[in-house]
Amino acid sequence: MTDCGIISEAAKKLGITVKPNEPLKEYTTFRVGGKCDLLIEMDTAEHTAELISLCSREKIKYYIIGKGSNLLIDDMGISGVVFNMGRDFSDVSINGTEITAEAGAPLISVCKAAAENSLSGLEFAYGIPGSVGGAVYMNAGAYGGEISDVILSCKAVDKDGTLRAFSKEEMELSYRKSVFCKGEYAILEAVFSLKKGEKAEIEGKMKELMGKRVEKQPLEFPSAGSTFKRPQGSYASLLIEQCGLKGMSVGGAEVSTKHSGFIVNKGNATFDEIIELIRRVKAEVKRQTGYQLECEPQIISDREIDV
Repeated sequence: MTDCGIISEAAKKLGITVKPNEPLKEYTTFRVGGKCDLLIEMDTAEHTAELISLCSREKIKYYIIGKGSNLLIDDMGISGVVFNMGRDFSDVSINGTEITAEAGAPLISVCKAAAENSLSGLEFAYGIPGSVGGAVYMNAGAYGGEISDVILSCKAVDKDGTLRAFSKEEMELSYRKSVFCKGEYAILEAVFSLKKGEKAEIEGKMKELMGKRVEKQPLEFPSAGSTFKRPQGSYASLLIEQCGLKGMSVGGAEVSTKHSGFIVNKGNATFDEIIELIRRVKAEVKRQTGYQLECEPQIISDREIDV
């Protein structure tokens, strides 16, 4: 494990909450993950920049997490610092038809703020369980909409602590990808450009899409949402079902019987069980159909994990 004492002391001097040897299981929607050396609850962009630059100078590995809805973290734990963009870094403000949200703001809160102010455009995102930072990072989308449809700009910090503004074009947004996936920047806030609409219609659409989620997705079990990206020319869930893999399990990990695009934690599933199930699904889909599925959740481990 890594000696993160210098980071811990710096964070304490800034008045930030510091949690050494913090279990990460409760920070992910999969409910899987061992301890990290140090978890820090971030509160401002300036403090984030200062601590990230300190990690870089001291050559200490660090990770940025939000709601943990697209993460799979090793049960054996991870070394280094985890910066949690959570409740202390989640302000949302509205100026006309623009919404500015800090990275830790739950996406669902931004959607509710939009509806309350009769702003349309984020209805598709209602129910996506991630944070604003995570949504921008992976250009989150659902029901025909994506973050790229509504984002105007964002702010991020590089490894040296330098703040930078990004235009929509500079974010290089594509299917479940952005320039931030290269790992050179940490997202701090995003600005969304919406349109005036009828509050009742906006709320009605949000209610409709949430109903579809509840009906079709296995929300009763921990998961990281869709386990595989959509392959060109087909759908992961369709291929998995066609291959007869619905309900396939390894230990407590199972290909959902409700929606085969989800691998769920049926009860105390381990990191290794989930990884093994992902491998088996990919191998069988490749064998039967020729399609090479790509894992969507980000895997964090000190080990070399091949999926």
